[in-house]
Amino acid sequence: MGQQQLLLIVLGVIIVGIAVVVGINLFNANAEESAKDTIVSEGTNLGAMAQQYFKKPKALGGGGNTFAGFVIPAGLVTTPSAGWAIDGSADENSIKFKGTPLSSSGYHFTVTVTVTPTAINSVVAAGS
Repeated sequence: MGQQQLLLIVLGVIIVGIAVVVGINLFNANAEESAKDTIVSEGTNLGAMAQQYFKKPKALGGGGNTFAGFVIPAGLVTTPSAGWAIDGSADENSIKFKGTPLSSSGYHFTVTVTVTPTAINSVVAAGS
């Protein structure tokens, strides 16, 4: 009877160990997805600001139907989640933003947000 009880205890410890490892993996995957969602949301916010700039007349400090001249506000260049930069050059029809998670997060992906006068599209690309 002693060997059977010992075997059940060992089996229980193994099952609990596997459950803990699976739980940790699920937590880490969920944390990365949450970070992606946050960065996409920040990019959408920047896109809305760019569209607002596009539609505002030059006399009121806007672009007057062009994205050229739009700059990312200083407080949004680096957020708690990511660093943002204009990808390429803005023209009259579109502008692109690139968001990269902060190196302290350990995530390796980028978010590219393409903004046109009528649409904001985000793409999450895996990095190395």
